[in-house]
Amino acid sequence: MKKLQITNGMFIAMVVNVIFAKAIGVTQGVLARAVGHDMWVATLLGTLQGAAMMYVTYIVLRRTPHLNYIELSALLLGKWFGKIIALLIFVFFLGEFGPIMITFVYHLKDYFLPEAPVWLFTVSSLIVGAIGCYYGLEVMGRIALIGLLFIFLLNTLIILGSTNEFDIRNLLPFLEHGFLRTAEASLHFDVDWALAVMLGSLIIPYVSGTAARGGQLSVISILASGMLVIIWAILEGAVLSAEVTSQYTISCMKLARNAHIGNFLQRYEMIMIALYSVSVLFEVMFCIYGSSVSLSSILGLKSNKAMILPVCLILGVFGTWIVEDHFRAIDYLEHGWPKIALPIAFGLPLLLLGLRLLLRKKLDGIASS
Repeated sequence: MKKLQITNGMFIAMVVNVIFAKAIGVTQGVLARAVGHDMWVATLLGTLQGAAMMYVTYIVLRRTPHLNYIELSALLLGKWFGKIIALLIFVFFLGEFGPIMITFVYHLKDYFLPEAPVWLFTVSSLIVGAIGCYYGLEVMGRIALIGLLFIFLLNTLIILGSTNEFDIRNLLPFLEHGFLRTAEASLHFDVDWALAVMLGSLIIPYVSGTAARGGQLSVISILASGMLVIIWAILEGAVLSAEVTSQYTISCMKLARNAHIGNFLQRYEMIMIALYSVSVLFEVMFCIYGSSVSLSSILGLKSNKAMILPVCLILGVFGTWIVEDHFRAIDYLEHGWPKIALPIAFGLPLLLLGLRLLLRKKLDGIASS
């Protein structure tokens, strides 16, 4: 068993943090353009799919709870197969850094610092992320707990501040575009929980009590994330309307501008950024962690710390290139990235589950030894 252990609460907080920021920041605008006010239904369907895939991730690792996906792959079919899986995971985290930077940069640049150069945001976020990654998963887990607290506070404020503007008629008619089109649109939210699946594939072995409660924790983490995000999907549809939501890249900021509590607390933009930033920076942190771990496995290194700086350089160049052109960023977000993320997020757990079933005797022998 691995010596490092993170608590069940840290694991759930990590999953919520990696899903929440992008899901309320840019995904709801994408869903509004696809299915209008049924974006909350698409989010719900995506949440159920994500819970199922997180459970599959746990099932893959259940017999060998001390191994992550890369180590399990090497055990099943040799070290070169493990390196191929590590390469896929590295490609995933590299590609995921684009949407993370879209979320982070456009929140700050478009609304607060329009004259600041893009590289300033990417470099600053990578510095913070690299420091957290260097100190390890326990520190990252504690940061995720703080981020989860801020998420609850942010959701409470946005509910209280949007009550007077809430109009349920903006959510009708139900399933206006039909179930099949809404289910298809849910794939955009699937891209958000794809990062959570990759997180689970690397850190479930570090979670205390994985063998006993890993499946339950995996499902709860996705369901909790989905419920926190659905609140925003409903509010954006009912308060702003789907038409207005669809016109914004960062639709949650428009909702924050509309929210207010009486005459004292008006426009939540600064409050939202303050509470929201921890989750975004945790996403950056874990993206660096996942990239460095997978690259270290490819190169045969025992520790990922030596790869943190090279990974930051690679991610920084890619993230800056993506967000420098707004049209390129939106095209990548809505069309390019889902074609990369979903095959990996769906395919990798199912592939390893199939191999685990085929090589059951080998794993049973290892588990019993």
